[in-house]
Formats: sequence, C-alpha cells, structure tokens
Amino acid sequence: MENKLANPAPLGLLGFGMTTILLNIHNLGFFPVSAVIISMGIFYGGLAQIIAGILSYKNGKTFAGTAFTSYGFFWLTLVGIWLFPNTGFEMAGTTPAPFFGCYLALWGIFTAFMWWGTWGGSKVQQFVFLSLTILFFVLAIEKITGIESLAPIAGGIGVICGSSAFYLAVAELLEEQKNKRVLPY
Repeated sequence: MENKLANPAPLGLLGFGMTTILLNIHNLGFFPVSAVIISMGIFYGGLAQIIAGILSYKNGKTFAGTAFTSYGFFWLTLVGIWLFPNTGFEMAGTTPAPFFGCYLALWGIFTAFMWWGTWGGSKVQQFVFLSLTILFFVLAIEKITGIESLAPIAGGIGVICGSSAFYLAVAELLEEQKNKRVLPY
C-alpha cells in the first residue's frame, strides 16, 4: 500500500500570503504592528510554513522545502527582532534601522536566487518570487536610507505579493479538489 503525502504547498503559500498581506497593510500605514501580525508571524507565517517545508522535503521537493522552511524562519526571526528588545537582555537591544536594512537586503538576495529557480515554471510562482524580491529591496533601501516614504510603496508591493501567493494556494487547492485546473497559474 502506497503512503501518498498530500501537497503541502497550499498550506505554505497561505501562511506566507496571508501574513504578508497583513504586515503590508501595516506598511501602507493603516494599522500599527500588533498581536495580529505577531501571532500570524509566529504561527501561520512561521510554524505553518516550516511544517509545509518539512513535508515538501519528505515529498522530495527540495526547492519548496527550502522556500517554505526559510520563509517560515524569516517570520520567526522578524518577530524575534521586534520582541527581543523587550526581554531585558542586554544583547537584545533595538536593531539600528540600517542594520535591519542589511537583514532585509540579505533576504532580498536569497529571494532573487529563489526567483531564478522558478524560471520555466508557473508564471504565478515566478511573480510571487519576483515581487517578494522587489519588496525586500524596497524595504532594505527604506531602512538603510531612512526614506520613510518608501514604506507605503513597499506596502503596496507586499499586498500584491501576498495576494499572488494566496491566489496560487487557492489555485492548487481547487485543482486537487476538483481533479482539474480551475484557475490558471
């Protein structure tokens, strides 16, 4: 009897997409960072993506496994950067904005290479990674230069990026459920 694993990509894409949308609604200036974003960052953007990544590895999908686990840990580190300064540990002080920009730039470089890995595949997947690459670099430039007017631009890019991941997740879910392609991707 074959033990077939389900496709974990929709879970990972939804964890990434929904959390990215919420954070970028904040970047657009509508809401402050709050327990909503922090909780989504830990549990859905973080843990759900890590679980999807581990299951992707188990399915022999190295690219998906690397993407989901990496971005899951991105969300956990981001929440750590926000929360650790409030712990009282001397070394866990507030991160200077330019150093935070370096953190974001490293994620942008990683994402650019991941985008390269999508070439020849799904157009929506390519768009998710391209828009995420742009998002990381716009945020990095904003933090390094202090040009705060870039935050809402990043917010718009982030909402579009997260929405495209959400769309891809739904397209994959519906295709599996209906046994035919319902939405193009």
